[in-house]
Amino acid sequence: MPEKSQLDVAADLLALLGDTATEPRPDTQLEALTLAVAADLPVLLWGEPGIGKTAALTQLATTLDLPLTTVIASVHEPSDFSGLPIVGDDPAEQGVPMAPPDWAVRLVRAGRGLLFLDELSTAPPAVQAALLRLVLERRIGALQLPPGVRIVAAANPRSSAADGWELSPPLANRFVHLQWTHDHEVVVRGLGGTWPRATLPRLDPDALPDAVAFARRAVCGLLTGRPKLVHQLPNSEARRGGAWPSPRSWDMALRLIAFATAAGSSRDVLSLLIRGTVGDGPGLELLASLDRMDLPDPEDLLADPAGAVLPERGDLRQAVLDGVVAAVRNRPERARWDSAWALLVRAMETGAPDVVVVPATTLASLRREDWDVPAAIERLAGAVALSRRADRAADRVASRVAALAGKAGR
Repeated sequence: MPEKSQLDVAADLLALLGDTATEPRPDTQLEALTLAVAADLPVLLWGEPGIGKTAALTQLATTLDLPLTTVIASVHEPSDFSGLPIVGDDPAEQGVPMAPPDWAVRLVRAGRGLLFLDELSTAPPAVQAALLRLVLERRIGALQLPPGVRIVAAANPRSSAADGWELSPPLANRFVHLQWTHDHEVVVRGLGGTWPRATLPRLDPDALPDAVAFARRAVCGLLTGRPKLVHQLPNSEARRGGAWPSPRSWDMALRLIAFATAAGSSRDVLSLLIRGTVGDGPGLELLASLDRMDLPDPEDLLADPAGAVLPERGDLRQAVLDGVVAAVRNRPERARWDSAWALLVRAMETGAPDVVVVPATTLASLRREDWDVPAAIERLAGAVALSRRADRAADRVASRVAALAGKAGR
C-alpha cells in the first residue's frame, strides 16, 4: 500500500477536527431563531465578527435538513436581486423578462431551503433597495420562491463592519432582529466536539386556535389603549436600521406570539422575539400587557375572597389588588367593600405586606357613613403603619444625604 502524501494526512486530520456531534441543550437565542424560522419570518442576526452567526446558520440548515444557499449581499449588484433583463425574439410583443440568478433557480427546483443573506450591513443602499422585494414578497425578477424557502440574514454593527452602512428603514422593518451573542459554556463545549442542536418547536395542534386568539387579543388590546404605538419611525438613523413598530412589524409580533404560545416557549424566548420585532420600548409594553392578560378577574376574586389565588410576583399582585379596588369604586356596595378587605388580608398573609398599603388606603376612602368598619382593618393597620414609618425614615435619610451632598459641593 503506497504511503499517504502529507496532504492526504492533513486531510485526515481536518476530517477528524470536523467530526463533531450535537446535543439537545437549552439555548434561548437558538430557540428564538428556530421559532422565527418556523413562523416563516425573515430573521436578521446582529453580532460582532467571528461570534458564530454563520456557523449557527450552517448547523441550523443541517439539523432541519434544508439545503443552505449563502449569498454575500455586499458583492452583488442590484440586478442580481431584481433580475437581469433578457431580450427575447419579440420584445415589443412579449416584453423583456427579468431573469433570476442561478442560486434562485436552484432554490425553486429544490422546493425548499434556507437562503442566507450574509454581510447585509455592508450592502450599499442600491443593493438594499433591490432586496426589499426578495425579503418581503420572495420574488427575484420573474421568479417566485416556493413556500418551503426560509430567509435568514446576518450583519455586523456598523462600527465593526467593513465599509458598513446603516440598514434602510424599509428593509430593517421587514426583519425580526436578534442580537447574537456567544455563550462561554456553549463555545467551550462546542470546541470540545459537541454543539447544541437546533430543533423546530413542537407545536400543540390542539392549542392552535387558542394561541391565535390570545395573540390577537394581546396585540389589539395594547394598540387600542396605546394608538401612538401603531407606527413610530425612530428619529435617529441607527435606530431606524433596527426593530421599530409599524403595522407590518406588529403583524409579525402577533404571529410570533401565536407560535410561541402554541409551542409553550419561555418568556425569555418571547421577549427576544417581540423586542426584535417592534423594538425595546413597545416590546416591553406588550410583554407587560401579556403578563396582565392572565390575571384573575376582580369580580371573581370579590365573589370568593377566601378561595382567591393571587400572583406570586409583587408587581402582578399589586395590579390585581388595584383592579379589585377599582372594581369596588365602580360599583360601591357594602358586601363588595368587605370582600375587598378580606382579599387585602389574604394578600398580606401570603406575600409582602407592602403591596397592600396603597390599595388599603384607597379602599378606606371609599367607605360610606353607614358602613361598619370590618375587623379585617385591624389586621392591616400594623402593616400600613409600618410601611408609612419606613417611607418617612427613607425620606429622612434622603434629606440627610442631599444635605451632605450640598455641603460637600460648597
